[in-house]
Amino acid sequence: MICIILVAGHSALLEAEILADKSGKYTHLIGVPKALLPARPGHSQETILDCWWNVVKSRNQFSNVYLVTNADKYKYFERWATANEFPVNNLINDGTTTLENSLGAVADIELAIRSKGIDDDIMVLSGDMLCSHNFDLGQVHDFFRKKKGELAIYYELEPGESVEKRGIIEMDHMTSKIIRFLEKPKPHETTSKCASVVFYCFRKEILPMISQYSKSNTSRQTRVLGQFMSWLVSQSPVYAMKLPTPFQLIGQIGLAEYEKWIKVFSDRTTKSKGDYEEITCRSYARIGLMGNPSDGFNGKTISLTISNFWADATLTESTKLKLIPHPLYDPTDFGSLSDLDGITRKEGYLGGLRLLQATCKKFYQYCVEHGIALPKKNFTLKYETNVPRQVGLAGSSAIVTAVLRCLMKYYHLSDSDMPKQIQPKFVLDVEKSELCIQAGLQDRVVQVYEGLVCMDFSENVMKQGYGNYSYLNVDIPPLWLAYLGDPSDSGKIHSDVKVRWDRGDSDVIQAMKEFASLTVSAKDALEKNDYAQLADLMKQNFSTRRKIYGDKALGRDNLRMIEIAHKYGSAVKFPGSGGAVIGLCLNEQKKLEMMQEFQTNGFVVCDINPFIPHN
Repeated sequence: MICIILVAGHSALLEAEILADKSGKYTHLIGVPKALLPARPGHSQETILDCWWNVVKSRNQFSNVYLVTNADKYKYFERWATANEFPVNNLINDGTTTLENSLGAVADIELAIRSKGIDDDIMVLSGDMLCSHNFDLGQVHDFFRKKKGELAIYYELEPGESVEKRGIIEMDHMTSKIIRFLEKPKPHETTSKCASVVFYCFRKEILPMISQYSKSNTSRQTRVLGQFMSWLVSQSPVYAMKLPTPFQLIGQIGLAEYEKWIKVFSDRTTKSKGDYEEITCRSYARIGLMGNPSDGFNGKTISLTISNFWADATLTESTKLKLIPHPLYDPTDFGSLSDLDGITRKEGYLGGLRLLQATCKKFYQYCVEHGIALPKKNFTLKYETNVPRQVGLAGSSAIVTAVLRCLMKYYHLSDSDMPKQIQPKFVLDVEKSELCIQAGLQDRVVQVYEGLVCMDFSENVMKQGYGNYSYLNVDIPPLWLAYLGDPSDSGKIHSDVKVRWDRGDSDVIQAMKEFASLTVSAKDALEKNDYAQLADLMKQNFSTRRKIYGDKALGRDNLRMIEIAHKYGSAVKFPGSGGAVIGLCLNEQKKLEMMQEFQTNGFVVCDINPFIPHN
């Protein structure tokens, strides 16, 4: 691959203001080309071009690097090349001396291709563009090779930045393919915040198209790269890749704006140890209120996040990437073999550390596949949780969801980079694909969306790759929760139902349709505040579940909790895979007596505190 660095631009305004300054502060910058201006405030020796050259030469994927400059500033770049081990023969002079007679970026690229006989893929970037250089250029190269199309680099506009100063990309975020490229559009012409910069990759197959475009467009205004990209999108597949840093071209700007931007980027690039950010994100436990376990069987469900229990992930920037084991849930020290045996029987072999590691791995893979180049900065990651283990309250997915939120925030990714409706599937893939944890989408959906969420997993709906999810803005009835005080397993209660479903068992298929129907009725009851009807539907949900799973699969302790609830006339059902039950008791006195009996029998019981986010 060939790298072409463009530094042939003219900046009459900036040069004029530097020359006119009477303070003497900028005397050393008189006549200096934009790319060789200091990249940091003060008398810094590092220039903007130095930053790019350090990035480019640190990678070995380039067979050659060329610098296209102009006649007016050629000697400056010749001196720079000599001092920075850049081949002077790789400097290309486009012969221009003013902004008015400049060729335009497309013509400068065509000049490099023609004069150097380039017949290879090329990477094109502007040498007078500021950015926080903490990304890995190898990720750009790898994504370009994978996509087998042209590539445009973009970043997400920051608050206050106008689309009118940028090339704006409209893209399919699932495929990373650019649909439209708009050169400096008006705000009403697009809703996209994806700002393209002078940073592109082109396959050698389309190099003749660059020559064709340059010859067909003879004015400087039409030879800008933004206009060329607008045309190219209709001629060849062009993909977009996000870099996690903003950019600022030192083009036609004045001295004050130049000083402002080098300070902004200097502050982003240089940090003291005390400036390292610490991010903590929380995800809540959930209860399946209606329709579960049909989420894995093209059903419908309603689920609720609860503030009783939660998982926190904390990420702190650090020099090395480090995952911290939890002192309680990831034990490595035991008092004796007997202690090891007892803890392993109760807790299992693996704690939460595997969830952190698997989430980080899948996150990196997702970014690679979807054209997001992560910056080269490491972190230390740890977790905390109070979700009771092995009672089916989605404690594992709460940890994964919290870690995902931390990673997205740390790398400045938004829901446009990983759409919200896709995030639950990401969490599910971490658990199922990486760790072989049997689970469904319901838990992950409600933990990503939070609140009371209605979900439709119908077969036709799921063809889009995810379900239809909607919030229910209703009053939450006074629910209670009971769970095993000393669980050894959350219950392999799915039994052979999945196998029966796969082979078309009519009883299972009918049961899943009943779960979906109950969910529709429950939504109506909640919207009408008809808690008596909701209680009856909860009873039907459990009855249907018991019928297809059988008492042996449900487990003795789980059924004992059901019996206690029934004794006091409370509606009751499983909120998850087993180990806990939820209920709705409309008689307060009986509810109090029931909760006391739960406690007497060794179960833990509490009122449910819903978590409803303030959107």
